Amino acid sequence: MAEFSIIDQYFKRASASDVSLGIGDDSAIITPPSSQQLVICTDTLVAGRHFPLNTYAHAIGWKSVAVNLSDLAAMGARPHSILLALSLPNVDHQWLAEFSRGLFECCDQFGVALIGGDTTQSSQLTISVTALGWIEHGQAITRSGAQVGDYICVSGQIGDAAYALKHLGHPLQQRLNYPTPRCHLGQKLKGLASSMIDISDGLAQDLGHILKASQVGAKLLLELLPIDDTLRELSLQQAWHYALSGGDDYELCFTISPQNYEKLSGQQLDVPLTIIGEITQQTDLLFEYEGEIHPLLVHGYQHFA
Repeated sequence: MAEFSIIDQYFKRASASDVSLGIGDDSAIITPPSSQQLVICTDTLVAGRHFPLNTYAHAIGWKSVAVNLSDLAAMGARPHSILLALSLPNVDHQWLAEFSRGLFECCDQFGVALIGGDTTQSSQLTISVTALGWIEHGQAITRSGAQVGDYICVSGQIGDAAYALKHLGHPLQQRLNYPTPRCHLGQKLKGLASSMIDISDGLAQDLGHILKASQVGAKLLLELLPIDDTLRELSLQQAWHYALSGGDDYELCFTISPQNYEKLSGQQLDVPLTIIGEITQQTDLLFEYEGEIHPLLVHGYQHFA
């Protein structure tokens, strides 16, 4: 089957009203809203590296979009559209039908359009998605704004996906296969959060990026980590390992002043929030459990380990 036949059959849909030119030309054309900045991110998923080889095609399609929308959410941006680069070992019509269905279900849930991309043959299944979003000029939430005294907060639960990866078939695998990008929360945090990041490589490692960019430290209270009941049945060390080192949760970790947290608490949100610690002056990350410091050696996900 030719490349363009694959695009026409599985990926071409009518363009949204705010897309001037979509799939079918050399490039897409979109008109930016006035007083908005363009926010762009890219993620690549490789079979056997970023998802188990037997993962359902529908789940792969969903996740390839969701992980990019999570990056937009971490900036406070409103998602707009995606580009898809798909490298296939062979043409499997059933796989393509399910993959495209999962991809479009995620797009539709978050109001996103597929506006272009590329399809090629490769020895290994590889999916690269570029996501585009908009944010009011100067309103993007970066990693570098954390202030001493800020609360450290996370959305939802952490450690679910890492546990599921080691226990395939467990109900928590739904969280691994179908992460929920926190787009609504990210936009609610504009003007309130001082810094933010999405948790893709593990809470400790990703929070460390905020600390480095902001030149501050942090103290995490381990008893406050929002974990599933399944993890609470494990030893403390095991539960902490999944919660702190495990990636693929795609929750938001953000810092916020106590005053702004009070403002946030009065808003209607679509996901629970947990205060798990505080930003400190010294530039290191401390772990405390029931009033005692616990020296933990924590490593997040490494692509070239």
